[in-house]
Amino acid sequence: MRKDIEFKTEDGVMLRGWLYLPDLPAGPVAMIVMAHGFSAVKENYLDNYAEVFAEAGLGALVFDNRCFGASDGEPRQHIDPWRQIGDYRDAVTYAGSLPEVDERRIGIWGSSYSGAHVLVVGAIDRRVKCIVSQVPLISGHRNARRLIRADVIRVVQGMFAEDRKSRYAGKPHAMIAVVSDDPSVPCALPTPDSHAWFTETAKLRAPAWRNEVTLHSVELFTEYEPGAYIDYISPTPLLMVVAQGDHLTVADEAIAAYGRALEPKKLKLLRGGHFDAYVKDFAASSAAARDWFADHLLGG
Repeated sequence: MRKDIEFKTEDGVMLRGWLYLPDLPAGPVAMIVMAHGFSAVKENYLDNYAEVFAEAGLGALVFDNRCFGASDGEPRQHIDPWRQIGDYRDAVTYAGSLPEVDERRIGIWGSSYSGAHVLVVGAIDRRVKCIVSQVPLISGHRNARRLIRADVIRVVQGMFAEDRKSRYAGKPHAMIAVVSDDPSVPCALPTPDSHAWFTETAKLRAPAWRNEVTLHSVELFTEYEPGAYIDYISPTPLLMVVAQGDHLTVADEAIAAYGRALEPKKLKLLRGGHFDAYVKDFAASSAAARDWFADHLLGG
C-alpha cells in the first residue's frame, strides 16, 4: 500500500514523498527511510526498491530531496549535502512519529550521493538501527579529481570563484547541466553512462527530473568527505553495495572505505556499473538490501 505524505524539516521546508506499508501488518512496522542521489527524484526507480521492502514486511518512507521534485526548497536544483543529511534525520523523526511505525526499528537506505549521506547519518544518529549504502560517494575531492581532467580543474575552480563573487553581489546562482553527450560541454556528471541513464529514465518514468543543478552544488560536492565517518558507524549494521564497474563513484574508493568500517558489516559486489544497480542488477541489489534489513530489523 502506498500513499502520498509530506512533512516539514526542522528549518521549515516541506518535503514530499510516498509511504509504503506492507499488506496486513501485525502492529507497528520496521521502516526504511530513503532518498535519491545527485539531482535524482524519487521516480528514478526508488519505488521499485520500496515495493521490494514492503513485500518483505518492511515499511518504506521515500521522499524527494529539498529543492527537487515534489519537495519545496530554494533555490531550485540546489544540492547542499549537509542540508540533505539534516533532512534524512528529520525524515527519521517524522517516520518515528507515525502510529504505523515502530520507532525502535528504523533503517536508512541511500544510493550514490545519498549512499554517502547514509554513512554520515548512520555514524551520528543512533536512532538508526540498520544502514544500506549503495554505490556511494566516499570522497568528493578525490572523486572529482578522477572525473575532471587535470588540465580542466583550474578552469572549474575559477568558475566556482566567479560564481561566489556573483552570488555575493546578489545575483542568482549560476547553473550547470547535470549530464551532456558533448564532451566539450561542462556538466556535473561527465560520464557517458550518466547521460544515458538520466535522459532515458526521464523519458520513461521521471519527467520531474531536470538536467541542471546550481554550480555551487558541484563546488559543495568537491568539498564533501563522507568516507571520514565510516569508522564511526559501528555497532550499527552496515551493508555496502558496490558495483565493480563503477567509474562515477569509483568502486576502489568504496571498497577501500568498506575495509575501514568496523563490524557488523557486509559487502555485496555487483557485476555492472554505477547505474546498473537500478536496472540490470536491480534483482541483486534490492535482494541484498531487503535481506540485510530483514535480518536486522525483523529478526530473521
